[in-house]
Amino acid sequence: MTITGAVVLYATIWFLTLYVMLPLRRRKTQGEAGEIVPGTPAGAPAREEMGRMVRDTTLAATLVWAVVAGVIWSGRISLADIDFLNALGRDGGAGQGTD
Repeated sequence: MTITGAVVLYATIWFLTLYVMLPLRRRKTQGEAGEIVPGTPAGAPAREEMGRMVRDTTLAATLVWAVVAGVIWSGRISLADIDFLNALGRDGGAGQGTD
């Protein structure tokens, strides 16, 4: 995996982790707090906690990325191992000529 590939993999995992983590924490809504700001729905969060969410997402994404990158770099699982439809050919894509 190249450095560019590692950065793209990390960014993909980071955003996926963010989207997974957003609904996990039940936050107190403005309606529950009894302080509805005019122009916002009652279901809007009472407090913004995006900084905490970004920190937690970064920690979780880094752990997930480390595991995935470790598996890729170790070579324990290759592209040929997950080619269930034999799209790469019998040799795992090593000689993709049209012979």
